[in-house]
Amino acid sequence: MDLSEITLRVKQFIDSRIQLDKTMPVLIGLSGGADSVALSDILVTLGYRCIACHCNFQLRGDEAERDMVFARDMAQTLNIPFRSVRFDTEMYASQKHISIEMACRELRYEWFEEQRKKIGAGAIAIAHHRDDSVETVLLNLIRGTGISGLTGIHPVNGYIVRPLLCLSRKDIESYLSLRGLPYITDRTNKEDIYVRNKIRLQVLPLLESINPSVYATIER
Repeated sequence: MDLSEITLRVKQFIDSRIQLDKTMPVLIGLSGGADSVALSDILVTLGYRCIACHCNFQLRGDEAERDMVFARDMAQTLNIPFRSVRFDTEMYASQKHISIEMACRELRYEWFEEQRKKIGAGAIAIAHHRDDSVETVLLNLIRGTGISGLTGIHPVNGYIVRPLLCLSRKDIESYLSLRGLPYITDRTNKEDIYVRNKIRLQVLPLLESINPSVYATIER
């Protein structure tokens, strides 16, 4: 797909499945990774009033600081407001007796909701894409789930919206290449210490060797 096709696909997905209100601001979770950079650029291109929000969980030392600076600079490049926050994630996880992954999730979404209320935004846009949804289906299946767990990630969950569920990771990388937009890579995405990463790095490549269209098959 070329740029216009990718942008049109997201527009059609928003119109049919999300119905974002252009009269209200949209918060975007901007980590600085490929997915969030593409989401920010596409929503700005489509004419939404975007505000970038970045969470620094202080788990990766200098890399976390680098990510925050990159996200701030990207917001400036896109000419949109930028907000950021630092969390003591390890302390929060210890106090709550939960995993670091769960702590990041809770802190992120609680802060996003606080910002949404302060600004009066109509939605919080998160950059999950099709491949994330496929991974979620397999993750739920492995852990044990009913029918609802096999539906993947939903486009709308309260104020949370996910406009990129209609795109694959390859679509997103193609978009960024065509637009000449930089992004950063979180090294932990390549570590198989997390279950989701094991699914992405080990299970899905094996399934692709059996069925090259496995992503599209599971998506359907």
